[in-house]
Amino acid sequence: MAQYTITLTDAEDKALHVVAASAQEWIDNMVHERCRIAIDEIVAAEIKKKLDAGETISGSRDDIVMAAEVETAVERNARFLAEIAAREAEMAAQQGAQA
Repeated sequence: MAQYTITLTDAEDKALHVVAASAQEWIDNMVHERCRIAIDEIVAAEIKKKLDAGETISGSRDDIVMAAEVETAVERNARFLAEIAAREAEMAAQQGAQA
């Protein structure tokens, strides 16, 4: 199980307490809700993939998530940056060929 720590400035802490009675509870709820949304997205994608392939679906939602081959945000960002760099190189090559 992962555990994360967050550090807020005094101003950030004061501002958070304007919108939340308990900063820790608000942070916990926010993170758990975002995780729930990501789990829903992963499970839906895996169910669709399995149904399309005629495969059976078994296990809990956690089991499905843990078995899923997913692209992390870091991997996705690296892929996007590589794609942008490739497009820019292609455009530069085309412009060089036209000159």
